[in-house]
Amino acid sequence: MSAEPEPDAAPSRVPAWLRQTSGETRVQVGLAVLALIGLQLVLLKDLAFGSKWLMPGIESALFLALTAANPARINRESRWLRAAGLTLVVVISAATAWSAVVLVYRLLYGGMTAKPSVLLLTGGAIWLTNVIVFALWYWEFDRGGPAARANARKHHPDFLFAQMTSPELAAHEWEPTFVDYLYLSFTNATAFSPTDTLPLSRWAKLTMMVQSAVSLATLALIVARAVNILG
Repeated sequence: MSAEPEPDAAPSRVPAWLRQTSGETRVQVGLAVLALIGLQLVLLKDLAFGSKWLMPGIESALFLALTAANPARINRESRWLRAAGLTLVVVISAATAWSAVVLVYRLLYGGMTAKPSVLLLTGGAIWLTNVIVFALWYWEFDRGGPAARANARKHHPDFLFAQMTSPELAAHEWEPTFVDYLYLSFTNATAFSPTDTLPLSRWAKLTMMVQSAVSLATLALIVARAVNILG
């Protein structure tokens, strides 16, 4: 008599990041987007794309639409929501990239006559916006995005967090939220390499490589220019 197949693991024993959950709240990513829009508004007018209010206005409209459609938990999947979320990240990325390129160009070829304190604050704001921007990219694409993760659409992660390799050290209901991707982005921008979170997919590795290069170039040019002015 053949042995019966063993039953699947009980849902209660499966880590939260591998099973369907209620999804993460919008509070974390919402605060990050609002902070990013605020940083863009305090940048020098010459570094903004077009009107100083153009890109922040578009970002605010997209953010409000996403919040209205999915106000509490990010677990609703639809094509237009996915498209709106990616559009928001692309617009934010374009605005930040424009400011960074203009700043670097003026630092290299002249035209940046701001005081050292203003220069450092401006460069710091751009560097911080880059950290948030790349955190949004990681958050939006890891395992198909937050809604797909909540519905357990994909089991193969793009980023391997420490809690995944040592589940006994994490709460049973742990699953990656925006703060985890923000931490990943910040450490990659400061250490210029992975720390405790490893990229697994090729797009994740390439994106982290680009972020490290952008962060290194921005910091090096800003600090060098500020020291030159002070000297």
